[in-house]
Amino acid sequence: MSLGAHLRELRKRLTIAAITIIVAMIVAFLVTDPIIHFISRPIIDLQDARGMKFVSLNFATVTSSFDLRMRIAFAIGLTLAAPVWLWQIWAFIMPGLTRKEVKYTIGFVGAAIPLFFAGCYTAMIVSPHVIEMLVGFTPEGGTNVMDARQYYDFIFKLMIVVGISFVTPVFMIGLNMAGIISGRAIFKGWRWAILVAIVFAAVATPPADVVSMFLLAGILTVLYFAAGGLALIFDRRKRKRMIAMGLDPDLPA
Repeated sequence: MSLGAHLRELRKRLTIAAITIIVAMIVAFLVTDPIIHFISRPIIDLQDARGMKFVSLNFATVTSSFDLRMRIAFAIGLTLAAPVWLWQIWAFIMPGLTRKEVKYTIGFVGAAIPLFFAGCYTAMIVSPHVIEMLVGFTPEGGTNVMDARQYYDFIFKLMIVVGISFVTPVFMIGLNMAGIISGRAIFKGWRWAILVAIVFAAVATPPADVVSMFLLAGILTVLYFAAGGLALIFDRRKRKRMIAMGLDPDLPA
């Protein structure tokens, strides 16, 4: 294809993606009430547990509530439209990929997407405990007046961070397949990986809920070791291929 044809193809796919996102945002805007109630659940629980005066969610300006709904509509709309705009990106770059690269990309996306959403769901489960721990530093007699926009940003950033942490093993496998990191190198850091998983789980769960802490730490640890195990398998296959080709696998690439 000529440069002009490529640009026209890009414009077409960007237009389809943009229209889809706008339509999804309009749909998401109509259902923001249950979403706001859902992400406000930790605040409601704290109000019930410690009294209405201890913590409250506030809208500081006249436009704050509308601004919050627009932010939620954009985030949810982007998620709902993800299959369409991801396909448009994929369809644009796929002709330039080899069959092997296409296979690897499909495998990467197929593993990363469910892990990311599993991490987001886990973040929503542990978010009440995180918020309760943080507001626990409030001095006696103090009141937490939380800005709705900042609270929303905190919840969604927490979801993104935990979601990415669940996807990290997939990135580790990708680096291994690219020859950047070996399976042995991954396993060398197992002590630090377990420590980070335990510390994260301890912060994200209430002190008295030891079962939840070890469950979350266990999930992160299993994902780490699964990535290391797959990396070792890929290293072994790569080594066998190099030997079959008469190459020394111990020499640097």
